[in-house]
Amino acid sequence: MGGLPHALRDGDQFAARVNGRRPAVFLDYDGTLTPIVDRPQDAVISETMRNAVHRLAQRTTVCVVTGRDRSVVAEWLGIDGLVVAGSHGFDIAGNISGRAAGGEGGETIQHHAVAGFEELLATITEQLRNQLASAPGATVEPKRFSVAVHYRLVDPAHRPLVTATVEDLLAEYPDQLKLTPGKMVYEIQPKVDWNKGQAVLYLRHALGVDGPEYVSLYVGDDITDEDAFRALKGPVNGIGVVVADLNDPEVAGRPTAADFLLESIGEVERFLDMLA
Repeated sequence: MGGLPHALRDGDQFAARVNGRRPAVFLDYDGTLTPIVDRPQDAVISETMRNAVHRLAQRTTVCVVTGRDRSVVAEWLGIDGLVVAGSHGFDIAGNISGRAAGGEGGETIQHHAVAGFEELLATITEQLRNQLASAPGATVEPKRFSVAVHYRLVDPAHRPLVTATVEDLLAEYPDQLKLTPGKMVYEIQPKVDWNKGQAVLYLRHALGVDGPEYVSLYVGDDITDEDAFRALKGPVNGIGVVVADLNDPEVAGRPTAADFLLESIGEVERFLDMLA
């Protein structure tokens, strides 16, 4: 990642890639708009970052694509006219302005990539809670279309139990569930062909920002955001911006499909202000 041009410091390169096109901006949440925190319920966006997102959303199309539950992030953001894709793009909804839709009035966009898994997700949520009771610090977070197992606060001695529990559960439902790993979290999802990248491609079309006069920008930090970076390659001709702390060898050495780099949450805020 250290070899990537910087989205702020190498502004001439970034401007050349934009090439006069109007940006449509897609943003991850955790690790991008907010720092990674020990407890998932503490990842509340700061006022200054919320203001930066709000200012940009008043000027162009902005969507948040997050692994979190859509309703939670939408409430934390509290920004009218913002589309939020939750559960890694499985749950998309929001009120979009006439500007984003290409018309005069507002309209609602809603898309669910999967349905019919509610009972199974409730069952495995209960299984996980029971089986991980002996792993202090493990948090099971039920969402509308997935279940997340957070283990950041689990003592290293108990982390193999968390991994084994998740692996056994996936083996029990091999045709119905899949695993999406993240930063100290296991995300268990319905086994369907859908991810953040496909959600971004769907949103580009649904919001009318897939024409040659637009450039799609995706800003994210996690492995799951790589699907979105890859989706913007080729004929889409978009731009991926990875948020990475180059002082962390594990992060700095990770391969990425992104085109530009930002090194902190603070730089993300400055980047959004710059775009606005």
